[in-house]
Amino acid sequence: MKLGLINSVWFGSPIGTAEGIRKTKQIGFDTIDIFADPTELEVKEKRLIRDTCRTERLPVISVVCCALGVADFNESVRRFHLERIHRYLDFAYELEAQNIVLVLGEYLWQQEVIRPMDQWNWAVEAVRRAGDYASGLGLEIAIELEPFHLSIVNNLSKMVQFLGDVNHPAVRANLDISHLFLSHSPAEGIAQLKGRIAHVHLSDCDGQKHGDLPPGRGVVNFTPYLEQLKASGYSRAVSIELEYSPEPQKIVAWVEEAYRETSRMMRQAGLRE
Repeated sequence: MKLGLINSVWFGSPIGTAEGIRKTKQIGFDTIDIFADPTELEVKEKRLIRDTCRTERLPVISVVCCALGVADFNESVRRFHLERIHRYLDFAYELEAQNIVLVLGEYLWQQEVIRPMDQWNWAVEAVRRAGDYASGLGLEIAIELEPFHLSIVNNLSKMVQFLGDVNHPAVRANLDISHLFLSHSPAEGIAQLKGRIAHVHLSDCDGQKHGDLPPGRGVVNFTPYLEQLKASGYSRAVSIELEYSPEPQKIVAWVEEAYRETSRMMRQAGLRE
């Protein structure tokens, strides 16, 4: 199984876009995910990302898209965010990626005033329409499970329900192991998503708050989750997601540690040679 890195780890450090891609390859990663907003990037920056990845022979697997307004109660806001998802899919197509990881929003006003089911249905409708657009480009949408209390998809049961309601072959799950742990979603539940997992993120946490730490710096027991991924038949890439290092000048060591520990765990689980 391929091991990748989300390039957002370099944000806030002395390492820029192209150098970050080169460092990712030098450290040993097989693939890369891109966290960048195509509606803000200048055309030269888009070309820089694409060309540097090609030169380094580092395939882009996913582009990360946060579209928190797809379930807004204003139709105009929902239209804006759907169009924004389309632009991310276009960017993923330019980068020859496989999918976009789509982060949905949260329920408004503590699930009061606006009925939660209405927001759920608006999200389902938007994602289904985005799935049609993705299909036309030969791409997939991977819905990210966010472990926060009011997130629309915040545990494995909600993920299964959401994918079932969307009911689109191009819309699948993105599973982040630390998010599964924080949402108290048991590893055994992964079996419910057999054949419907498009992408996987991996990081550690303190067990209380979202952390995106290098594996080994937190409390997550990765073994049962990795075993269940293997049992589910998942064989695509796993991408390490790291928040910013507390010591930006030592960012390379932070990433090297994450690569080393994740590779070790994946080999022990029989997921990596």
